[in-house]
Amino acid sequence: MILQTSKPSKVRANAIKNGWRSGLEETLAADLRLKGITYKFEPTTLKYNVPARVARYTPDFWVTTRTGKVIVVESKGRFLTANRQLMLLVKAQHPNLEIRMVFSRSKETISKTSSTTYAMWCEKHGFQYADKLVPQEWLDE
Repeated sequence: MILQTSKPSKVRANAIKNGWRSGLEETLAADLRLKGITYKFEPTTLKYNVPARVARYTPDFWVTTRTGKVIVVESKGRFLTANRQLMLLVKAQHPNLEIRMVFSRSKETISKTSSTTYAMWCEKHGFQYADKLVPQEWLDE
């Protein structure tokens, strides 16, 4: 088995030193110059749309309150970026659902570099939230 290292090869390191991203780019440019071909390297950036895909989300709990109202309860220990994006998409695409969050600890920050807590995120985006258990008030609605 051959182990790969993260250290760039000498060819790539030399290419990077000369302003290229790879040894292949440098080789192609040299070949075009040798053949007298005019070229521009990365002169512009093109925009493109990533095609939409249908994804699936399975809510943790569908809770029927004492009055018959159904609420969706999502439980989260860690509330990662992907989870937050998912919740925003689901809420936007299913406005008829009442989605609420129960965290292990809502005062946890969304990342080491952010002062935003899970609770603050929920308040900003209109999600009701609680810690540890579904609050009795939700069940009595």
